[in-house]
Amino acid sequence: QLQLVESGGGLVQPGGSLRLSCAASGFTLNYYAIGWFRQAPGKEREGVSCISKSSIRTTYADSVKGRFTISRDNAKNTVYLQMNSLKPEDTAIYYCAADARSLGCKTASDGYDYWGQGTQVTVSS
Repeated sequence: QLQLVESGGGLVQPGGSLRLSCAASGFTLNYYAIGWFRQAPGKEREGVSCISKSSIRTTYADSVKGRFTISRDNAKNTVYLQMNSLKPEDTAIYYCAADARSLGCKTASDGYDYWGQGTQVTVSS
């Protein structure tokens, strides 16, 4: 069964850090571009970051640039999203997704083949 599983979410105070993981089972992540998305209550899903198959290209939304870092560990078949200096407006469910076709990567959600179930991130004092 092809599956993506996110983990690492939780409750953190403003200014804190979390590292989200996106682990794959049933397929090899290094053949896919990976995107991180988030959706807050009452808002549309937003592309946060992405990383290309080769890891050469990474993209970040303006709202997280300089605070979030995406990376992949092919040996662990896992992609990470390191989130620093978290703000209350980062509160959302975070999803990862895998795209087999893109040569680069994109933060638009169309064209992604597999999606995880999401992990909740809450930033609050």
